[in-house]
Amino acid sequence: MLSVSASIFFTSGFAALLYQVIWQRLLVLFSGADLYSVTIIVASFMGGMGVGHLAGGYVADRVTPRAALLCFAGAELAIALFGFFSRPLYYDFLYNRVGDTEIGPAAQALLLFASLLWPTFFMGASLPLLSRALASRIERASTVIGVLYGVNTLGAATGALLSTWVFLPRLGLEGSLRIGVALNVACALVLLPSVALLSRSREPAAEPLPARSASNTTFPFAVWAVIFACSGLLALSLEIVWFRVLAVTMKGTAFTFGTMLGVYLAGLGVGALAGSAVSSRIRRPAIVFLLLQAAVGAVAMLLLTAFIRFADNVPPLWAYLGSYEPLDVRTAIHGLDPAFTRTFLALYIGVPCALVLPPTLLMGFSFPILQRVVQTSLARIGRRVGVLLVANVAGSMVGTVLTGWVLLDRVGTAGTMKLLAILAGMFGVLAVVLTLRASSSSWTWSRRMPAAPAALLVTSVVFVPLLVVMPPSGTLWAHLHGTVVEAMFYAEDGSGLSVVNTDGKNAILYANGIGQGALPYGDVHTALGALPAFMHPAPRTAAVIGLGSGDTVHAVAGRREIERVTCVEIIRGELATLIGLRMRLPYGGLVNLLDDRRIEQIFGDGRIHLRRGGTYDIIEADALRPGSAYSGTLYSDAYFALLRDHLAPNGLAATWAPTERVYNTFIRAFPHVVSMPGILVGSNQPIAIDRAAIGARLAEPAAAAHFARAGIDIERLLAGYLANPTVYGPDSPRDQLTDIDTDLFPKDEFDLSPR
Repeated sequence: MLSVSASIFFTSGFAALLYQVIWQRLLVLFSGADLYSVTIIVASFMGGMGVGHLAGGYVADRVTPRAALLCFAGAELAIALFGFFSRPLYYDFLYNRVGDTEIGPAAQALLLFASLLWPTFFMGASLPLLSRALASRIERASTVIGVLYGVNTLGAATGALLSTWVFLPRLGLEGSLRIGVALNVACALVLLPSVALLSRSREPAAEPLPARSASNTTFPFAVWAVIFACSGLLALSLEIVWFRVLAVTMKGTAFTFGTMLGVYLAGLGVGALAGSAVSSRIRRPAIVFLLLQAAVGAVAMLLLTAFIRFADNVPPLWAYLGSYEPLDVRTAIHGLDPAFTRTFLALYIGVPCALVLPPTLLMGFSFPILQRVVQTSLARIGRRVGVLLVANVAGSMVGTVLTGWVLLDRVGTAGTMKLLAILAGMFGVLAVVLTLRASSSSWTWSRRMPAAPAALLVTSVVFVPLLVVMPPSGTLWAHLHGTVVEAMFYAEDGSGLSVVNTDGKNAILYANGIGQGALPYGDVHTALGALPAFMHPAPRTAAVIGLGSGDTVHAVAGRREIERVTCVEIIRGELATLIGLRMRLPYGGLVNLLDDRRIEQIFGDGRIHLRRGGTYDIIEADALRPGSAYSGTLYSDAYFALLRDHLAPNGLAATWAPTERVYNTFIRAFPHVVSMPGILVGSNQPIAIDRAAIGARLAEPAAAAHFARAGIDIERLLAGYLANPTVYGPDSPRDQLTDIDTDLFPKDEFDLSPR
């Protein structure tokens, strides 16, 4: 019975993570991909599961094992039903119907929580229900619960990896949702014969409470719930730290988060299965659990410190970290270049496994050990599993908000890692206290020294050296960008990391590890900004999504008739690093950018800003690689339609066109399009390409001086783009342009097909 249920629960976990990846993607379209919105989505998901954990635990202890299995099957069907209707709910209703509405932060958080409550409630209820149904003897409770937790988490790890690397690239969001629905229905149908078999067997009677250890070697259950909440805080905070480090190391592709999450969950699952195998043989589980939690923080800090030193001494990795471009994943996975393949294996398997796997194995191993401590009666199994899980979820939610909104802003990644190690050290203090109390009869020195000071002293011997050798954030980011602290400016908060590397004459700006612009200006970013600005006959307002090095915004502002340029950037630190760079690199283009009072900087999600804002004469996005995370939201047919609908009369929308799909998608969205090398300009009205008028505008004294201070020969740069444009009108054939990017299938972002 346990093996069948474990297989079903593995599949259930697989479907749950598949849903989470897709639903988060859909909800980001509605609420935005900025820090606040993503945090609320994650917290809402966890909060709904917490409610389910609690309710499922109380229900499980009040029904028979057969009824608990029936409830689990019903939960799977309820999740499948929601999964079937989730695309219409999240995309057709929330995004398309409600997305234009200005919603306050509190109301938005409540709406997101309510929209996720149904499925996450039933997901959360599943473990307490199965635990009560399958734990027939109290001495096996920790093993059964640990096995169920382990296989479910391994299923979730598999779901995270396959959804990222297989389903989304091949099926898109909607096709992947159908996979999840089918898996949930299969779980319920496969379980029903087991329910019938259990109904014909005799259900075991509840066993009496076994003898407990001495009271001075453990804590009351409520205290363990608080301790497990702190464990959740530690786990989720570490996840955020690891994601920040891995995003910089991998250079922010669409595959970074799914890979990290898969490794993280795999460690938890394997660790839980290993802990289940030995939990019944551990003599002092309370002390072992606390020592494991202390080891999580110590090992995590040790491995991060070692990785920084390792990266510093491996020339190929050092060269990649300092490079401008991310790894070409498609070339790497198809073996077209052996060097790319080796780098891919190191970045996407070696580094995540080295940093994340050992600590998460310890986290998972500790879960069945804790069950051994707290499970004392069959009659309370469900409730105690539920209460522990909801406490862990509450701690995880606190960790998400605390780390993302406070710690990364105030103390940075390295400082956050140190604080988490201190928190882990507190687990060590508790473990030493329990050990001293349990061994007071044989440890003569412990009679003279109170337990708490002794515990602090013993724990400090382990953690103080780790805190000393952990480098500060500046050193951390210098090493992971292939540079030195003296040549770098950086700004870090929960929204992301911005780093500028300069030699005093030139500079490169990195956003989350990936090159996003260079100084001096004068490449495609300049052309992308200047072309629509000087093609438009009389622009007054412009919106640019993305700041980067400031090149595109600077070029738009070269048209002096423009009264306001609104730049929307999701990473707050980019502006701070450019301000810091100005002190060391007094480049004329940067001075133009930072001193221009017409430029308004807004921090947030650019697509949401456009959707809930007014109209503009010019709208464009700074050049964004099609394989970057969430780039699909700025290359889809719905995004280009959004630009079209928010253009003022005779307004121009511009985009970089790095792929044929982007080209097809943009031309299908606009009735009038001008195609130039790598750049597309669209409008609702015919676009006049008057080269003489453009030349006259560029030659105006204010515009000429603007670009001259930046060292840009703007006329020569634009001449290559305007030499032979292709013009599309409403009557131009578009039926053959069928391979496009959509919100529900961002093909370019997840494209893994061979070139």
